[in-house]
Amino acid sequence: MENRVVNVLDVIDRDPLGRFRVVTIGLCAIVALLDGFDTQAIAFVASAIAQDWKVNIATFGAVFAAGLFGLMLGALIMGPVADRFGRKKIIVFATAWFGACSLLTAWVTDIQTLVLVRFLTGLGLGAAMPNIIALTSEYAPRHRCTTLVTLMFCGFPMGALLGGIVSVKLIAEFGWGSVFIVGGLAPLAMAIILAIWLPESIRYVVTRGTEAKTACEICQAIHREGVYTPQHSFVLDEERLVGSPIKHLFTRNRAAGTIALWVVFFSNLLLLYFLVNWLPSVLQRAGMPIDRAIVGVVALNAGGIIGGLLLGKIIDKVGPYMVLALTYLAAAPLVAAIGFIESFGGVIAVILCAGFCVLGAQFGINALAANYYPTRMRSTGVGWALGMGRIGSIVGPLLGGLMITAHWTTEMIFGVTAVTALLAAIAVFVISRLSVRSCGESDRADLVAGEIRA
Repeated sequence: MENRVVNVLDVIDRDPLGRFRVVTIGLCAIVALLDGFDTQAIAFVASAIAQDWKVNIATFGAVFAAGLFGLMLGALIMGPVADRFGRKKIIVFATAWFGACSLLTAWVTDIQTLVLVRFLTGLGLGAAMPNIIALTSEYAPRHRCTTLVTLMFCGFPMGALLGGIVSVKLIAEFGWGSVFIVGGLAPLAMAIILAIWLPESIRYVVTRGTEAKTACEICQAIHREGVYTPQHSFVLDEERLVGSPIKHLFTRNRAAGTIALWVVFFSNLLLLYFLVNWLPSVLQRAGMPIDRAIVGVVALNAGGIIGGLLLGKIIDKVGPYMVLALTYLAAAPLVAAIGFIESFGGVIAVILCAGFCVLGAQFGINALAANYYPTRMRSTGVGWALGMGRIGSIVGPLLGGLMITAHWTTEMIFGVTAVTALLAAIAVFVISRLSVRSCGESDRADLVAGEIRA
């Protein structure tokens, strides 16, 4: 008994999930919800701020881009940091950071300061996302990974959806600043909860090789019927990585898959962030009242939740490539159609379906990226995929601002942005032709001599 070897991947693959993992994934989902609320908040209040400050709404392209630039840097920088120092520390810090910055936004009085504060908020938002994706995937059984990452990530559109509902009432009753007060206090309170109850990744603990007691406690919490002691040898059947995790994004035949993932993330986030940032303003510009325009964003996120849940289950059963390629092919005409439909009910129905495809597919590629990389580089891999995707998320709002400034018609605006869905479909097809293997498939095949032990 004392010398028994415990493969933590076998412990993780046990069903049912149990209370410990349900709570862990639930905490990550709440962080995603708060992330979604704070990411979306600026789009909900942009028109109100523009009216209050008497500035052109097109100037908010820079505000949107600054926040998304922060998101990009946060993901690129803090992904590798988390692979070195742990997921939990970064998640707690990032949640407190974007909460404090959001709170500061309520007292901003000019565009220049707003650009700076949204950039700082974005750093925290960007740091949190790859780590909650990584932590969820590292506690998920391999045969349910996409479904569970999807369920967790549902918090993001739920936060945006909740933000749309709450923002309308808050703006009407207390002014636009109240949206950021709520969006700041909630993450600050959540950071305290995370510091107390969020566990570190069991896979990360084992890769450190010095925390057998912690590994024992987590394994016991996952599998309460088992008997584990610190004298057991806890191992992780994954390849050993030496040096910077960033360079390993391009080693062991990962280079082509890494670049293809970046193209998918770039295309999808360009389209997604164009929609979430400019949809209310473009619909208002087309003659729709602000309350109905905000309903459009709510429909987009509601469709994304439905799409993510359904697509996640399908991907876990049949694989990701065909599902994601067909989803992106369907997204292109749906996004283009938003600009041509005049009735309120019709445009909301189309936006709902577009959200199903665009945001629903984002759930799938999040899980795909998490599964593609081993533990020692998972936060780096997901963070850099999101970071490169954030370049698209910056281009999307800026592109929207340029098209509005150039007085493009609503039909032209949505028609041009729909092309990016076709680019994403092509990139997914390329990945499938390269036969890129997910992390779950390759962990055991790519072993080097010896196992990672705690």
